[in-house]
Amino acid sequence: MMFGPEPCGRGRVPIHMIKKLFTTVTTVTALTFTTLPAQADGLKDLETFLSEVGSAQAGFTQVVTSPVRNGETVARRKTSSGRFEFLRPNRFRFEYTKPFEQTIVADGQTLWLYDVDLNQVTARKQQEVLGSTPAALIAAGTDLRALSEVFELKAAPAAEGLEWLEARPRNKDGQLQSVRVGFRQGQLAALEIADSLGQRSVLTFNQWQDNAPMKAERFRFQPPVGADVIRP
Repeated sequence: MMFGPEPCGRGRVPIHMIKKLFTTVTTVTALTFTTLPAQADGLKDLETFLSEVGSAQAGFTQVVTSPVRNGETVARRKTSSGRFEFLRPNRFRFEYTKPFEQTIVADGQTLWLYDVDLNQVTARKQQEVLGSTPAALIAAGTDLRALSEVFELKAAPAAEGLEWLEARPRNKDGQLQSVRVGFRQGQLAALEIADSLGQRSVLTFNQWQDNAPMKAERFRFQPPVGADVIRP
């Protein structure tokens, strides 16, 4: 959730992509809604989003584009789609439904990744996985000051009918290179994630509903009976 890098296997989402996706998501979750001031920009939209949006749900489509390899003439693209929900602070849920089913849940302490086809669950400590990721932008952030300690934030030029914000992690050691967050009339519309491997992931949101009524129980995950549970 470029949210990141290319899904692994037959379109599945690898752990390193989850990290990138979730950092962006946390920062972005702060950004959504109502009518914008006449001179609004992406940074102002983010500030409004952080202060006024405590939860949200939406559909999403994700397109991951990999760099052209030797012998290739066209970049490889993979498309997936599903539903996204978050409840600040630090809780979110991604349910990939196409082309393969995967569920990613952050309950505030643990990040769970459930691959339905493999009947396999991977569990990691949330604070060790998210860090400066896209998910952190959307779902974990509470104010610009806190986010500015992790990201270099700046408004970017308006384009494609959206107001844009650019976020670059201050820690340069990770794979995440940059995240662009796009707002349409104050509502979160798109995430563009670039990594150090040259992959680009674009998430577009639809049917966005901010401040949707949610409870913490929605973000609890119980591994299915018989599933293999891996704790790296």
